[in-house]
Amino acid sequence: MTTGKQEHTPAPLGRQYALLTDLYELTMAASYFEEGMQEEATFSLFIRKSPPDRGFFVAAGLAEAVSYLTSVSFSEEDLAYLKSTRHFNPAFLDYLKNLRFTGDVWALPEGSLFFKDEPLLEVSGPIIEAQLVESFLINAINLQTMIATKAARSTVAAGPRRLVDFSLRRTQGVDAGLKVARASYLAGFAGTSNVLAGKVYGLPIFGTMAHSYVTSFCSEIEAFRAYARTFPHNTVLLIDTYDTIAGAKKAIIVAQEMAARGEKLRGVRLDSGDMAALSIEVRRLLNEAGLDYVTIFASGGFDEFKIARTLEAGGEIDAYGVGTKMGVAADAPYFDIAYKLVKYGNKPVMKLSTGKVTYVDKKQVFRFFDDTGAMREDVIGLREEGIPKARPLLEPVMVQGRPLLPLPSLSAGRKYFLSELARLPMQYKDLKAPPTYPVRLSPGLQHLQEQTERRVREQELG
Repeated sequence: MTTGKQEHTPAPLGRQYALLTDLYELTMAASYFEEGMQEEATFSLFIRKSPPDRGFFVAAGLAEAVSYLTSVSFSEEDLAYLKSTRHFNPAFLDYLKNLRFTGDVWALPEGSLFFKDEPLLEVSGPIIEAQLVESFLINAINLQTMIATKAARSTVAAGPRRLVDFSLRRTQGVDAGLKVARASYLAGFAGTSNVLAGKVYGLPIFGTMAHSYVTSFCSEIEAFRAYARTFPHNTVLLIDTYDTIAGAKKAIIVAQEMAARGEKLRGVRLDSGDMAALSIEVRRLLNEAGLDYVTIFASGGFDEFKIARTLEAGGEIDAYGVGTKMGVAADAPYFDIAYKLVKYGNKPVMKLSTGKVTYVDKKQVFRFFDDTGAMREDVIGLREEGIPKARPLLEPVMVQGRPLLPLPSLSAGRKYFLSELARLPMQYKDLKAPPTYPVRLSPGLQHLQEQTERRVREQELG
């Protein structure tokens, strides 16, 4: 069964989570305060390395980030706790009492496709403010971007077939369960089994029955009949409790009884066994009984790889419940996502650490398309650069600590993602070993990068 409603505006997060940070953010801020360092700093958030088989990423989590930045503040209770740690002097704690985020944020819209090293968010503001928000921003954007990317791959594998998030019971905590439902919907899923996520985010919710429901009745067919009486317009029967083919035959009997009452069986669900072979046989039985309108829904260990294998084997499956492997991004359970200082005052800055060199200054990502409208190449450039015939991707979302406009709705972000996915050439959607999408530096950024590296090497290495 399914239902949906309007999504809610996210509640302000900053007042709850000012202390949701790593201690070194606060110790650095205390030192900046003591040294009188208040100039504008720009930090860039990006993915440093691509996990295996990821040909693209899906930007997600911006709504949570903006909600946090808009309202972040330290309560009296927070400050009392910090005082109790004896790490910080009273003057710094007094400074934190009135601290608010007053900076600017440029970001990719949620649902955007992006690639390694491209900034999906840049924060500019007084260095203390921009530094303190690092841990929260990485946490919020890493999880949702990671899940949206994994879910998008299932969307690619399933093609026109419907997908539903079934991951709640095995995600890593309550918050993750909610965010997975949101991120998977952004990445093309039809909805979720998570009822609270349905309420909070306005998602369509779906569900059928468990095996315990079937086994609680004196027989499988009586369980089916009871469920059909309770939900005559949304009956989906789980048919593999004892034997899938025997269950399918009983579902056909119940479907015929429903038809005699002017009702329709909506679907049957498979949850175990050889999904391709079983779905082919169940589809044959349904069609022979004149029940071609009954859909076949499958769940049980699905992700993009199992979906692809099932369809390659000729599976007759109309929709999938995608659970644990998507909800924990099982094959790539974290992204190497970083938030690095790229400019302080008027000076571009960079790291030279092996494998961790950063691109300097405030940036923009420019995207080129071919004559058919397909994505062709990205260029990472300086924000003030103008690159003809390219579309700039980063947009201003906050100025002086205030959101410019309400962010697009989750439904709008989902629609935007689907339109972007349609423009990505097929080879970059390959589930295994996709080619690397072309991304290069603009001449302006390349020149500043080299100039900054020479300065840093001369200054720091002699």
